[in-house]
Amino acid sequence: MTLADRLKSVRDRMARAAEQAGRRAEEVTLVAVSKTRTVAEIQEALRAGLQVLGENRVQEAEEKQGSVSLPAHWHLIGHLQTNKVKKAVEIFDLIHSVDSLPLAQEIDRRAERMGKVADALVQVNTSGEESKSGVEPEEALDLIGAVSGLKSVRVRGLMTIGALGAEGDRARPFFVVLRGIRDRVAAARIAGVSMEHLSMGMTGDFEAAIEEGATLVRVGTAIFGVRP
Repeated sequence: MTLADRLKSVRDRMARAAEQAGRRAEEVTLVAVSKTRTVAEIQEALRAGLQVLGENRVQEAEEKQGSVSLPAHWHLIGHLQTNKVKKAVEIFDLIHSVDSLPLAQEIDRRAERMGKVADALVQVNTSGEESKSGVEPEEALDLIGAVSGLKSVRVRGLMTIGALGAEGDRARPFFVVLRGIRDRVAAARIAGVSMEHLSMGMTGDFEAAIEEGATLVRVGTAIFGVRP
């Protein structure tokens, strides 16, 4: 099966999941997880119609951007260390993984110096696993309220990662938690904060995520195949 075939299969599954939930397929954006993938694979994916790439590491993304000739939107989906913020603000269109006020403040400082506003999602640890980054669910609203006071960071939604090994319907409870937080934040009507995005769902559980309201799904293996 070619990459184009796998991509079509993923898009078809996304469309069915959206229909199942009474949503339009256009409401969900596919973020192709391109970490560890070669420039040639990324170029093939872009030629096949992908538009958004998700990278875990700032340095790896920077190296690839210098070689990928086709246009794409680049999202940071991995944990962001404060010493990588300057470059991250420079090269990414959306940072999915803001999980503390100090990190948001550093993004704000760097973005202000560049004369831009950085779009970001607040990462929430809905599984409670210590290995996962993210703010605790009960602390998310307070963090978002604090970040809203920063002039050069714009919160555009939330992100989560399901529990390790929880695929399909077993991941659904974590997505339900994130959607509930989204609803509470939206109801709070915090100035400058948008809840347009829920980034949740990966290769093993993106259909359940879409049914629970995902607007961004992060899919790698189902598009690129198993890593060598």
